[in-house]
Amino acid sequence: MKIGFALPQFHHQASDVARAGEFAAAIEEAGGASLWVGDRNLAAVRPEVGYGGRGNTIPEELNPAADPFVLLGVAAAATRRVLLGSHVLVAPLYPPVQLARSLTTIDLISGGRLLPGFGVGWSPEEYRAAGLDFTRRGARMEELLDALDAIWTSDPARYEGDQLSVPEHHAPLKPARRPRPPFYLGAMSERALRRVARRGDGWLPLVVVPGYVDVDGIVAQRAALDELARAEGRHPAAIDTVLRVNIEAGTSTRQVADAIRDIHDRTGIEHFMVDSMYDVHTVDGSVEHARRVLELAAKG
Repeated sequence: MKIGFALPQFHHQASDVARAGEFAAAIEEAGGASLWVGDRNLAAVRPEVGYGGRGNTIPEELNPAADPFVLLGVAAAATRRVLLGSHVLVAPLYPPVQLARSLTTIDLISGGRLLPGFGVGWSPEEYRAAGLDFTRRGARMEELLDALDAIWTSDPARYEGDQLSVPEHHAPLKPARRPRPPFYLGAMSERALRRVARRGDGWLPLVVVPGYVDVDGIVAQRAALDELARAEGRHPAAIDTVLRVNIEAGTSTRQVADAIRDIHDRTGIEHFMVDSMYDVHTVDGSVEHARRVLELAAKG
């Protein structure tokens, strides 16, 4: 079983972003398997759609958001072993050439340890700020994956779609991971799960401890994903899973470790990422929290 942790990026932890390299090295030394970032380009004051696509509010914890690409680059330079992931980047917000360049650089610095996780997002305001059509985000994601694949696997590289156009260009800078870094995709709806089945090398579900831990739901979604993969001619084992574990304020490390072990035992999921931003406010506290979770999870 592998357990990773979110880098200091949001809420009170964002004020300690200068210690991201120190945090990354400490998590690796403690035995963490991976380090992760999320993505929030902006948190609207009066959002049309609320957090997670529900209601009309966004938690204040998401108001400050450090740059995910910079954080992953810092973590890559400060570590030698841990995987470096995004859970998730709102990928359609970014032009494909710039996204490929940033991720390629991180993958090269880390020696091929990048796990890029993508999602379509839920904030119309984020798309408006980028000059993009929120209603076409799913189609844009499909083209973005095609464009990244072309940029990462060919030289010269080009891509032409309905929404994205990448002129033929010299593309000798390639990621360390060959033929390309894996595509991990967030998905809850049937449409998104179909995209994972067709395109994904990994699936990124989530739980909230203790308030929302639907193990039966995860099992059912994974079974549906496996069936969809078979229908696409793919072996389900080719699609990895990394489960995000968000922690509510006041949750003990024992509760977190117990939830991880229970989900592992009941689902077979091997890789977890823990985000303590709602509960722990400092880098030192987050490191100690991670050490305790790793210790308790190992004891069984």
